[in-house]
Amino acid sequence: MKKVIIIGGGAAGFFTAINAKELNPNLDITILEKGKEVLQKVKISGGGRCNVTHACFEPKELTKFYPRGEKELLGPFHKFMTGDTFEWFENHGVPLKIENDNRVFPEANTSQAIIDCFTNAVNNLGIKVFKNHGVTSIQKQESIWTINTKERQFKADVLVIAAGSSKKIWEMSENLGHSIINTVPSLFTFNIKDSRIIDLGGVAVPNAEVSIAKTKLESSGPLLITHWGLSGPAILKLSAFGARILADKNYQYNVIVNWLGIDADTVFEKLLELKNTNAKKQVILKSPFPDIPRRLWERLVIASAIKNNQNWADISNKHLQNLTNQLTNGLFNANGRTTFKEEFVTAGGIDLKQIDFKRFESKLHQNLFFVGETLNIDAVTGGFNFQNAWTGGYICAKSISEK
Repeated sequence: MKKVIIIGGGAAGFFTAINAKELNPNLDITILEKGKEVLQKVKISGGGRCNVTHACFEPKELTKFYPRGEKELLGPFHKFMTGDTFEWFENHGVPLKIENDNRVFPEANTSQAIIDCFTNAVNNLGIKVFKNHGVTSIQKQESIWTINTKERQFKADVLVIAAGSSKKIWEMSENLGHSIINTVPSLFTFNIKDSRIIDLGGVAVPNAEVSIAKTKLESSGPLLITHWGLSGPAILKLSAFGARILADKNYQYNVIVNWLGIDADTVFEKLLELKNTNAKKQVILKSPFPDIPRRLWERLVIASAIKNNQNWADISNKHLQNLTNQLTNGLFNANGRTTFKEEFVTAGGIDLKQIDFKRFESKLHQNLFFVGETLNIDAVTGGFNFQNAWTGGYICAKSISEK
């Protein structure tokens, strides 16, 4: 009976194991997990609901959400795609639902549904799971893999590495000849201390445009003010696509914010119109833009050198221009970063040039596979990193089952 060892008891490891055993019941499969619990990232993802995938059903379109891995994932997504994820979980008793922002969750609305699905499957299929089994060394002799943990030694015909961002496992992979792209944080919020946003934690706008000064980095979407600075999908996308550039800047850079996502000329014309139609009303009292909450409006008005008691009729064109700039071209100095809650993702890992993406197998060693975040693949927030795990896990499983 062919023996398969999977290092890593997370989403990619479990999905690989379950599919390989279902496709070939004759496989002897063991999962080694260094922690005392498995599937920890699944448990806390999506605020404890598990953001399983994203409702994007076109492979080419889906790859655009991956700052690293876009080119390599196109072929795999034609083999196992979002629709296949829906079908797989449905067939395993976990129907999924699409929410308004296209994120996908279990209908049960809890990550426990996914965890129960996986743990029941490995139990029913006879897949062995060893917790507290951190791997200490990996060796290959002829065609047999020897995997040592502090507790015991394992032998395998096939080795799958699904250990996420494990530095130890990367070092062992490096000893096997693989190149490791150095890691930097990917999804993070921007630390900004600025009088315009201080104490406005929780205030959000739906359609901001954000860019990094003196770079080509830009993004758009919902923007959230936090206690640390700026976050929300627009910022997280920017942090993912700019992960290496921002790391090189030591997380000190200028952020340009257009709170409205509307061009400056249009905004100036709107303000000019308000000067005539709302002449006797105080500028600071009410935001004329539905997307700008009152508290943020007040701060931007003050930052434009408009006094608290000034009416629209009393402000000059220079004031209008100042306000236009605050609304559409606000400059904020970022200094540092804060990890985005539980969605911590790194850019870096196994060099993609050394992987055969038709099988997720190493080009350097037969019967050595890499899946999930251990590869230099990462995505923006919204279920995309899990989709990479499902796709890689399924294709890897199919390759193992057919050998």
